[in-house]
Amino acid sequence: MGLELFLLAQATISIQTDYQFISTLSSINFIEIKLVLNFFLLKSRNKIHRKSVVTMADEADIYDGVRSQFPLSFGKQSKSQSPLELIHNATRRTTSSAAASTTVGSADDKPSASEGANSLPPVSSSSKDWADAFRKPNPKNSKRNENGDKLLMGPPRPPAGLDKGDRIMIGPPRPPPPAGGADDEEEEDEPVVGPPRPPIGGDVEDGDDDDEPVIGPPRPPPSNIESDSEEDMDEEDEDFGYRIPVSNEIVLKGPTKVVSALAVDHSGSRVLSGSYDYTVRMYDFGGMNARLQSFRQLEPSEGHQVRALSWSPTSDRFLCVTGSAQAKIYDRDGLTLGEFVKGDMYIRDLKNTKGHITGLTYGEWHPRAKETILTSSEDGSLRIWDVNDFKSQKQVIKPKLSRHGRVPVTTCTWDCDGKRIAGGIGDGSIQIWNVKAGWGSRPDIHVGNGHTDDITALKFSSDGLILLSRSLDGSLKVWDLRQMKEVLHVFDDLPNNYPQTNISFSPDEQLFLTGTSVEKNSKTGGLLCFFDRVKMELISKVGISPTFSVVQCTWHPKLNQIFATVGDRHEGGTHILYDPTISEKGALACVARAPRKQSVDDFQANPVIHNPHALPLFRDQPTRKRQREKILKDPIKSHKPELPMTGPGFGGRVGSTKGSLLTQYLMKQGGLIKETWMDEDPREAILKYADMAAKDPKYIAPAYADTQPETVFADSDSDEEKK
Repeated sequence: MGLELFLLAQATISIQTDYQFISTLSSINFIEIKLVLNFFLLKSRNKIHRKSVVTMADEADIYDGVRSQFPLSFGKQSKSQSPLELIHNATRRTTSSAAASTTVGSADDKPSASEGANSLPPVSSSSKDWADAFRKPNPKNSKRNENGDKLLMGPPRPPAGLDKGDRIMIGPPRPPPPAGGADDEEEEDEPVVGPPRPPIGGDVEDGDDDDEPVIGPPRPPPSNIESDSEEDMDEEDEDFGYRIPVSNEIVLKGPTKVVSALAVDHSGSRVLSGSYDYTVRMYDFGGMNARLQSFRQLEPSEGHQVRALSWSPTSDRFLCVTGSAQAKIYDRDGLTLGEFVKGDMYIRDLKNTKGHITGLTYGEWHPRAKETILTSSEDGSLRIWDVNDFKSQKQVIKPKLSRHGRVPVTTCTWDCDGKRIAGGIGDGSIQIWNVKAGWGSRPDIHVGNGHTDDITALKFSSDGLILLSRSLDGSLKVWDLRQMKEVLHVFDDLPNNYPQTNISFSPDEQLFLTGTSVEKNSKTGGLLCFFDRVKMELISKVGISPTFSVVQCTWHPKLNQIFATVGDRHEGGTHILYDPTISEKGALACVARAPRKQSVDDFQANPVIHNPHALPLFRDQPTRKRQREKILKDPIKSHKPELPMTGPGFGGRVGSTKGSLLTQYLMKQGGLIKETWMDEDPREAILKYADMAAKDPKYIAPAYADTQPETVFADSDSDEEKK
């Protein structure tokens, strides 16, 4: 007994001594207190046994054994993390851009002349109400409050932030409590309005259940709660219109020029962006933090702009189309798998070439077959390729032309099933081919006057009923595939300055969207325009950038996020629009992930390199290279020979004296010196020495005097010689 008391006293002393260690603990329950006492008992017992003959393990070993009974987080302070609300508030769009994102009206709406150069479209009062409805949480996601309790539906709708213990109010709001000094008898005669509220149909303390009036409408039965909530959501959906995720925004920066190509894989985990700076950047939402940096950068073809990017149906490979004649295939991590062959440019018939002979304009992977792709080129052909054979194409399609010569194919696309191909031709025509057995280059549908300028994009709807076309003429046209002779609807006043401007559908295909370019004298920046497919009207304009043009755009169905690429000649980027209440993963995952702090392992020493040859002792003598280069540039010191004289004049001198001195010129003009050689016939000048050579030969003639035949000269046919 005495030994136990002694040990307990020693443990108490140790606890008091090590109070600083215990004070670091945030919360200690009974089990943890017991473990701590056991630890200090062992510590005190170790001190006693150390004095005795009995040997014991070291104190460190005992500490390690006791510490193993504690959780790893025991005694450590958890790192403070920023709540998601603060993170999403940091990415929320500004007031000016949010105002621009809610402009709703017809396609004929135009900005007023009083707006500033960087201002975006104005907002009406009805548009503001409609925009406020967008910022409300999704009714489908707000059936429960913060604690997970179901909200009872009834007029008015209870607030979403009620505590678990609070009772939900039904009916008009509770009046304020009466002032002090009121009579108790008057209070008993009035309805009971103060807390606690008596339950409906329950017992009242005063016992007057039948006489007590009920404030507000009756509580709805539990069986009707779900149906009422569905009806309310349907009404709200009708009032609010469309839920477009534009409340928050992040920007993937990096390119130094406009981003002209965009591709998001089907799962929504990786994003590809191609730019006019000849590079392709790869982003991974799973490994990207709040710095929003790409994990890989490629340069597919040196000196050629990136014009199109497309993922395979399985998202394990992607197609890269540049301004060169050869498309490339990469795997998911950016490693090159192959490059298609280039055709012979000296062969006139395009069907006899193995590939494209000039720059590509667009390319797209087959939506179902993972081995087939489609490309279009400036050489005036479309080609279907097999990714397993990079040496030749499967089929060549030559469009029908309205004029002779080679007309470029500016864009191409598959339908959702891969059974039809559409191509936009440089003469403004739209041609559609049905992929079937024995099909050829003759188009099944030909629209000769589709647009007045180059077509930049074509897009089929998933139901195969409509076709959208975008052009450099600033228009977007909707075509009915069952009746292609006349356009279904035309949307004008959509500036387009880039041949890669595309069109995209919403996930339910009730809306379609496209971007606009910044004009030189325009006061409106780059916009994303949303159109209603049923009503055929412009419903919203979202301001993306006041100075950059919007080129590519897409609305991802799984992430419910909108991607838009912008830029100009000096800078580019990819904007991602999302709404935390209705969007999933994607930008939400990387924004909330803080950058990793640098640790000791990240330290990199900058060693000082001492070069012994940099010392004066080992230094080489100063070279005379610059001095020699300077001497070579001096024509006098380098003894450079004079270049032959060229240009007007005679002998390097400009004038009519033909290189003579002034005295010679005057004597020639006066007749004192006569030069007849310029006026003589060369034949006559030679023949005048013929008699002298025959009478007195000097050199060659004597050697052949006996064998030389008699010289016979041809008679002159000129009239002057006969005279």
